[in-house]
Formats: sequence, C-alpha cells, structure tokens
Amino acid sequence: MENPPPSAWKGVDVLATFLQQIVNGVVLGSLIGLIALGYTMVYGIIQLINFAHGEIFMVGAYGGLATFTYLLPTALALEWYYVLPLLLIGGALVSAGVAVLVERLAYRPLRGAPRLAPLITALGVSVFLQEAVRVFYPNATSALPFPSIFIPGGASIPIGDGTVFLRWSGVLLVVVSLGLAYALNSFVERSRMGRAMRATSQDRDIARLMGIDPDRVIVLTFLLGGALAGVGGVLYGGYLNNINIDMGFQNGIFAFTAAVLGGIGSIRGAVVGGLAIGLVKALGGQYLPGGTAYDYVWIFVVLIVVLVFRPQGFFGETERVRA
Repeated sequence: MENPPPSAWKGVDVLATFLQQIVNGVVLGSLIGLIALGYTMVYGIIQLINFAHGEIFMVGAYGGLATFTYLLPTALALEWYYVLPLLLIGGALVSAGVAVLVERLAYRPLRGAPRLAPLITALGVSVFLQEAVRVFYPNATSALPFPSIFIPGGASIPIGDGTVFLRWSGVLLVVVSLGLAYALNSFVERSRMGRAMRATSQDRDIARLMGIDPDRVIVLTFLLGGALAGVGGVLYGGYLNNINIDMGFQNGIFAFTAAVLGGIGSIRGAVVGGLAIGLVKALGGQYLPGGTAYDYVWIFVVLIVVLVFRPQGFFGETERVRA
C-alpha cells in the first residue's frame, strides 16, 4: 500500500510521522549493519564476497527458534531474562558453526583458484543452506512464529498531535547491534589476534613469516562474522515475532549494499552504511515517489551516487596495493 500524498495527511502530525520513520530506519539500519560486519570482515581478510552470509543470518534465527522449541525448559520459557541470553547463544553457536563449516568445506579448497570460482561457490552455498532449512526444519516452508524474547510492548512518546512508538525489542536490537560492533572494532584494534587479522589482511605471506597462522585467522573471521549474524537473526525474529527462509536473501542484499556503501573492509563503514540504508528505506518509503514499492530503488540510487563521487565508500581505503 502506497503512502498518501502530503495533501491527504489530515489529522496526522507530520513531525511525529517523520520521527517514527527515523526510529524505524535506525532499528532496521542497526540490524543491517550487524549483518554487514560479516561481509566486510571476510572481504577484508581474503577478498571474498560471501554471498552465503545472508543465509547464515537466517540459519541463526532458526537456531534460536530450535533452542526455544526443543532445548529450553518449559518453566523458563515465560521468563525473558532466561530466554533472551539462551536464544542469543543458541543462534550465535549455530551460525558460527555453519560459517566455519562453509569456510572449511567450500571456500578453503578454492583459496588459490580464480576469483570467479569462490564467488559462484558462495552463491551455491547460499541456495544449499536455504534449501537445507526448507527440507529439514519442521514446517519451514511457511513463516514460523518466533517467541518474544524481551519485555513486550514499548513506550509511546507524544509529539505534537501524534505519538512516536518505541518498541522495547527495537531498542534492544539497536543497543546490542551497536554494542557488538563497538566490541568487534575494539577487538580488532587492540587485541593480539586483532593485530594478526590486520596483518593477514595486509599481506598473508608476510604475516606467515611473522609467525601468524593465516588459516587460524580466517577461521576466526568466519566464526565471529557468523556469530554476529546469528545474534542478528534472533533479534530480528524477536522484533517481528516471525521468521521465514527468505529473510536471509533480502537482508543479505541490504547488508552487502551497506558494506559497499560504507567501504567494504571497514567495520565503522559497515555500521554507518547499515544505518544509511535503514534510513533511506524508511524515509524513502514514506516520502519519496512510489512509496514502499520503490524503497529498493532509492537505496540503490543512493549507492550509485555515493560510489560515483567516492568509489571506495565512506570509510574505504583510496588505494590498496598487494604483492
């Protein structure tokens, strides 16, 4: 359904509507940024665009749902402060495990192959993961209800003649996403393994001569990216209260676009790009011609404009030379 033109907004507070779309955009953008971290980390280390990462996000959501359905004791199922950490851990473990298996079985044998081979493999892995969930997870052919993993409801803030509604699950998603992005950036910048990751990114052969095991670094990169995607999948399911096997494709496209927009290889760029995509989608669907039917168009228009004037993205490196 298209949004009505401004002339038809009778009795609607324009400021409240605008602020509500800002809130919606920040929530969506935080999720996209969290997923985009996996794209940008893998590309920064091994120059691979892991198109299966969106499906790893989807698998994490189903891992969280399986944790709730099959592993969580009934006595704890109604207490969000028990449910929330257990589902986040379950989703993160499933996604991290799948990501590591994908790296070991699908990408590592092709590490020395021409770039087209791992790219096609990534697309194949994406389809495989989606179909595997469709076949093996009970009733996955349709959308499945996802439990509310945080305090239900939210806060209504009066703005003029209208209100802005903040859902607590949305606030949780923003806080956790930005907090994890900050923690990841601190880990990469300050820890010993983070320095090993940066060294491997710069030159894998020189890093090996310095005593760094590139294979170990690459596995850790996939593990961290998968775990973050799994957390994002659980938070997304808790926010919408349902999940489906197609959720990885759409959000994966948004996340890849955010990584490119922010400067692929940059953690800060992934977060800023995600927020930019979320705001463009929310505001474009409300105010620009075509409404929500064309919000995808406006996202890619912004991407094209940014890349025309700054091809490396917001935080990307201007030039990168490899031996």
